[in-house]
Amino acid sequence: MESLGAFLKSRRDQVTPDAIGLRTYGNSRRVPGLRREELAHLAGVSAGYYTRLEQDQAGTASTQVLDALARVLDLDEVEKVHLHNLARQTNRTGLVEPPAEQPHPRVLALLDSLGEATPAILLGRRGDVLAWNRTGHALLAEHVDFNAPESPDQRPSIPRMFFLDSLTRDLHRNWDELARVHVAYLRLTAGRFPTDARLANLIGELTMRSDQFAQMWASGEVADCTTGDMHLQHPTVGTASVAYQVWLQPDSPDHRLEIYTPNDVTSADALQLLTRRMTGGGTTPPAQTPRRFR
Repeated sequence: MESLGAFLKSRRDQVTPDAIGLRTYGNSRRVPGLRREELAHLAGVSAGYYTRLEQDQAGTASTQVLDALARVLDLDEVEKVHLHNLARQTNRTGLVEPPAEQPHPRVLALLDSLGEATPAILLGRRGDVLAWNRTGHALLAEHVDFNAPESPDQRPSIPRMFFLDSLTRDLHRNWDELARVHVAYLRLTAGRFPTDARLANLIGELTMRSDQFAQMWASGEVADCTTGDMHLQHPTVGTASVAYQVWLQPDSPDHRLEIYTPNDVTSADALQLLTRRMTGGGTTPPAQTPRRFR
């Protein structure tokens, strides 16, 4: 799991003196971004104190100090939340094996109400598939057993599939973009759940087994995962482009209901074909209100 010091250093390396209007003298700089003393000065803290923060030896940092560092490092709101999450970890030690995640009945009812015309999957905090409709399964993982999410020990892991499953990689034409989103979201999740042993094991496994994951994780990027586009080369329905959006549920805020809608007419036809296959092979799905494509 990531520490406060590691995140501060990764962000410090991304900020150049020119970007924040800091005057420098000479061209001999041994660091890619700001020096520790430069960041400390701009944030209004001593260089010694900041050094101890980056070495994870300063104890708990105040909200004011964290906000000052976030300002100098030009962190966005998600990165700022992650910074504060990491700062609260300093007094926590050890990992805990969490109980198996259980989807809330109301979320399952919402998934069921979508029917099969709209592909959808329900994801747990670590990206495990907790449930999906048949069209969501067919769109993203038709080579995986549809009933796998019913067993906590057999649930498909979307991050694991992205980096370790060749069929999942071949499915996504914008694999690199989506893979970076998955890594950045895992980092955000790790800040929220620092003692989650299963999450730590997942990150460790992917770091050891995938050089690309290790490189992306080392970049220090952190982001929420709420909307975006997936450009697919589907083995059954061919080329398709879909938008994904995440619905968060108050009853289970760690779980995300992710739904997929077509970005163009060709993709809409591909999804309708997939729906017909899932609803009886040739049965026309119920008529839907025409939508505007971007």
